Amino acid sequence: MAGLAIGFPLTESRDSMNPDVSLLYDINGLAKDAPGWFDRTMEFVGEYGIMLALVLVALWCWWSVRRRGTAEDSVVAVASLVWAPLAAGIALLINIPIRGFVERPRPFNDHEGLEVLVQGKTDFSFVSDHSTMAMAIAAALFVAHRRFGMAALGLAFAEGFCRVYMGVHYPTDVIGGFALGTAVALLLAPLALALLTPVVSAVAGSRVLGRLVRSRRAGSARRVEPLDIPDPRTEDTGPDANGLAA
Repeated sequence: MAGLAIGFPLTESRDSMNPDVSLLYDINGLAKDAPGWFDRTMEFVGEYGIMLALVLVALWCWWSVRRRGTAEDSVVAVASLVWAPLAAGIALLINIPIRGFVERPRPFNDHEGLEVLVQGKTDFSFVSDHSTMAMAIAAALFVAHRRFGMAALGLAFAEGFCRVYMGVHYPTDVIGGFALGTAVALLLAPLALALLTPVVSAVAGSRVLGRLVRSRRAGSARRVEPLDIPDPRTEDTGPDANGLAA
């Protein structure tokens, strides 16, 4: 395929551009007005920072779920966390044939005047790998824990904005990445959790690796929860008890 029919020739006036290209110029135009140190910060954040932040959110989520809730909840949550990087990897693999089929050039190859913050991008533009990975991880985290998942979704949206700000993707590249990452993470989640949950449950039962799923503190807290209340059916029913009843 010759490419996604969204780009315009370099000589065409901006007034005739479609909303995708117009929004690209609007967002990327912010980079031209920003100081150099801010652009360098956005370059790092968009390339590495947000992905690192997603890893830290996932680790924080893991640390939280293994210390709170029931053992069953911990197993399911940890299985969902294991699914997060796997979902991102599968989404990237699916994106390989999509990119080859669409063959959409990077926006700076078809449009003049863009402030490109990252050089050396020679592959195709649709869909955005970074947006795909970020949203796949965020969607899987949302399955594991709603609060941490919402934080991860915010980071994923920020990643998409950064890719357009840096001049390396169209907005529709980002939207396509969000759709692909979400679809893989959620549609394949039932099958993935059906396979991963027994494995995580077996790990939870191990003396050596069990703390990866359930902390000792959580287990101790779990043991002291039941109250020692005698069952009325087991009370003494002997002669003395009958006499008191009379």
